[in-house]
Amino acid sequence: MVKLTKEEKKEIKTLAKSKKLKEDFRKISNNRYNPFVINGKVDIDKFLNFLNEYNQFINHTPKPFKKILTRYNKLL
Repeated sequence: MVKLTKEEKKEIKTLAKSKKLKEDFRKISNNRYNPFVINGKVDIDKFLNFLNEYNQFINHTPKPFKKILTRYNKLL
């Protein structure tokens, strides 16, 4: 983890008090757009279409399915 210098901490504290910065972030938040949400619901067809086109774009070839043979699987 990177430690901040005293000057960086002071700058962050100054920015945290800035009304202009808070207003700018509020404007950004209010103008967010999610292309997959139509009338408050996720459009699965648009999402799947995006994933398929993105995989084509990056030239992703699917890996063959491998059956999991063990009974006890633990994520580390």
